[in-house]
Formats: sequence, structure tokens, C-alpha cells
Amino acid sequence: MPNFDDYVEWRRHFHQYPEVSKNEYETTKKLKEILTAYDIKVLDLPLETGLIAEVGQGDDFVAVRTDIDALPINEQVDHAFKSTNEGAMHACGHDIHMASILAVATKLKEIEADLKGRVRLLFQPAEEVGFGALSLVDTGALEGVKAVLGYHNFPTLNIGEFMVKSGPVTSSVDRFEFKIKGKGAHAAKPEQGNDTVIVLGQLINSIQSIVSRNIAAFDNAVVTIGEVSSGNTWNVIADEAYVQGTVRSFDQTVRQKIEDRMKQIGDGLAQAFDLEIETLYHRVTAAVSNDTKLTNDAVEVAKEVGYDVSIMDEPLTIGEDFSGYSTHYPSVFAFIGSNSDYDLHHPKFDPDERILETVPDYFVTFVNKLFDES
Repeated sequence: MPNFDDYVEWRRHFHQYPEVSKNEYETTKKLKEILTAYDIKVLDLPLETGLIAEVGQGDDFVAVRTDIDALPINEQVDHAFKSTNEGAMHACGHDIHMASILAVATKLKEIEADLKGRVRLLFQPAEEVGFGALSLVDTGALEGVKAVLGYHNFPTLNIGEFMVKSGPVTSSVDRFEFKIKGKGAHAAKPEQGNDTVIVLGQLINSIQSIVSRNIAAFDNAVVTIGEVSSGNTWNVIADEAYVQGTVRSFDQTVRQKIEDRMKQIGDGLAQAFDLEIETLYHRVTAAVSNDTKLTNDAVEVAKEVGYDVSIMDEPLTIGEDFSGYSTHYPSVFAFIGSNSDYDLHHPKFDPDERILETVPDYFVTFVNKLFDES
């Protein structure tokens, strides 16, 4: 059976040949090749990219998930296994994730006769665009699952450190857009037009007050404007303006309140200034929320395999489409140290491969614990 050197080799292969979301065709082929080489079953499912493998027997089953897509980033790390696909990089460590969960699959295969249930290994595409988890859920292959287990490498934690909490651990991620349509005019004759820039200023002030004036002090949310545009010269009143940004929240009620308030502001300003405002609100991913019992189990297992465990004080305001599982099934998602000088999504992100020494043992121990409790 494979060992740590093999895990590193797998990781470096995936790192060298990254594929962005919805394009993970060669990645999927390589995953199937490795799994097949160890006689691990791959389920026949209607998936263009990604796959679900299975080890074990019986009615009870647990799922373990990894994401497989890369980011549209030009790598700035000088390794022999540097990305060969220009404009694509595993800058989020999904190459690490794949290698570690392949290791889990092979370790489980080695003890398959002794397993008291089945483990489905989820090699999930399109995490970075927010809908990959739901593509696997939609196959029906998770119906009846006892638990879904996942993790993300965490650059600011050292090798051997482990972080988790019950309840929300990441935020929901939403995108908003405002398309303002007024009437252009010469800058010297504003009375002949309907100035979208005036409305733009009002809009910015209004939506930036949502968190401070519409959300309770004990609830957490972030509203950030990322793009503002209007006009293209100095002496013309623009007939259109555009604003887009993101909302992060942890509670569904708060999330809905912000969405409703955005639409009220758009409609109100359109009426007040007698122009058109189209308000678009896109829900990308929900917040990941950890099951309390599974979180306690994760802490116990992490300590058993030798991790230095800490409990998160607050959830993170990053997005993670593992929420596609946690909103439907009992789930737990942890963070395990990868000790990189540069953070996730940075072109110089460079995780420590020693993370691969312990992650497989964590998941193998965890699934056996869950089966023993059945």
C-alpha cells in the first residue's frame, strides 16, 4: 500500500497540472487512475467532473470530502513541480486535500474487511465557484449518510495544529449588484438630465448603514462594496452607474434581512430620484455549520491522533461550499495547519507537505469511531 512519499508524489502531480472550476477533466481521470490501481470502487454517477468512490460494506455509511479545483492565479512559487497550466494554480491547497483523501481511501481499503460500514469518498469539483457540493448532493449518493466529514488546510496554523468549533465556522457568501439607469446630459446643464452619480453616492451611504442600523449588535455581518463605476469623461453627466459587492453573514435570518434591505434601498432611491435601479442579489454559498456531537467527536479524534487542538473563538468570514453538505446532513468541518508564509489564494501560497503525515489517520480514526458507535 502507498506511504507518505506516494502522498507527496500525488500532491505534486495535481499541483503541476491544476484545472479551474468546471474544467477538472484530467484531474478526474488521474483520481480514477489512482483509485482503480488500488481496486477502489468508483460509483457510476452522472458527473462531468469529480467522482465518488466507496470502500467497505453494510448499510451504514459515512462520507469524507475533498475539493479538486484550482484557482485562476499565476503561480509565483519556484518549485520543480510548479504549475504547467498558465493562469491556473492550486493556491488554496486542494492538491493537498486530494492527496490526503486518496491516502484515506487506500488506508481504508487496506482494512476494508474489518470496516463496520461503508465510506464514500467525495472528490468534489467547483468548490471555488460555490456549487460543486450541490452537484454531488443532487446525484442522491448522500441520502441516508450518517455524517459528512471535511477539512481545509490552514496556512496560519503550524503543522500538528487543529482548529474547530460547533455551530457556524464560515460565513455565507452573497453578491449584490445595482444597475442604475438615469438620463445623461451636458455637465453644465444638469437640469436636462437625471444624474446617476448623485444616486450612486446616496446608494453607497445607504447600503453601508445596513449592518450598523438594521442588524442587531450581537449579530455579525459584513457588507463590502468591491466595484463602483459611472461615466467616462469630465464634462458629461453619465446616464448609467453600477455598484457590486459582497455580503457575509452567519445566520439565515440576518442573511434574509440584508437581502430584503438591499432591495428596499434600491426601490426607494429609484422612486425618490425618478430613475431605474435594478437590484440583483446572488446567493453563492451558505454558512458552514458544524453538528455539536460531531464536533465533540472531531476534538476527541484529533487529540487521539496527536493534534494540538484549539476551539475557534469566532467563525471565519470566508466562504466554503461544504455548506452544501452541512445544510442537508450532519457534518463537521475542521481546519488543520499547513504552515505557509503566504495565505490561501495568494500566488506564493506554499503549504508544508508534512500535513499529509497526519490527515489520513485523522479521517480513518474518525470513520471507525462513528461505525463503532452505530
